[in-house]
Amino acid sequence: MNGTVATQNKWVLYKVHNDPQAKEDLIVSNLSLVKYVAERVKGNLPPEADRNDLVSYGIFGLIDAIEKYDFSRGIKFETYAIPRIRGAILDGLRAFDLAPRSMRQKAKQLGKAFCEVEQRLGRTATNEEVAKELDIDIESFNSMLAEVSRLPLLSLDEMVIQDEEGGVTLGERIEDKNSYDPVELVELTEMRDLLMAGIDSLSKQEQMVIALYYYEGLTLKESSEVLGLSESRISQIRTKAVVKLRHKLSYLQVEI
Repeated sequence: MNGTVATQNKWVLYKVHNDPQAKEDLIVSNLSLVKYVAERVKGNLPPEADRNDLVSYGIFGLIDAIEKYDFSRGIKFETYAIPRIRGAILDGLRAFDLAPRSMRQKAKQLGKAFCEVEQRLGRTATNEEVAKELDIDIESFNSMLAEVSRLPLLSLDEMVIQDEEGGVTLGERIEDKNSYDPVELVELTEMRDLLMAGIDSLSKQEQMVIALYYYEGLTLKESSEVLGLSESRISQIRTKAVVKLRHKLSYLQVEI
């Protein structure tokens, strides 16, 4: 089956039959579009802009384009998707300042502390317990949590795939052509599975906040109304969940 027919079948499976696997396949097969747009955008940004953060923003635009694309109109998907990917990247840049290295280091420290305390206690860690682990008072902890809340969920540069030749980032595995090979698909599937495992390890409250914010697209205010919590509390829960996920996804150990 040639690539064009196979891709058309994926659109039918997803749009007509609502097949979630077909949607995932369409995301994977179009990741190169995200990298292409990210490279173009980066050319107009300061040197400190992280290309892989741009890619992570653009993936949200790709998913949105896939969800809204009408394949029956005969418009090429690339033509439809590229402006939306670019818009998502620009939205990401507006939402998240170009984070200094010190902020990323704090996010790593928080994620490591949360995971170590929870592994030791076998339950969700409290803010006070993590503050003690970091040897800071609760006010400093809350300030630190608020500071890292502007960081994106993940950077593809921080997700390292280990193979027999050493480590390469997931971003380096995304090619510039509009296709993917079986090895790349396996690696991306591993990434998805590890992300789902990371989400499963969160508390039920954290899982709910992540689902409402990232999957349902609710604002912090809307999420607070659904869960009956203050907006500041929702923001804190979301940030804690994100820093824990970032830590869990820092290094992917994939056998190749």
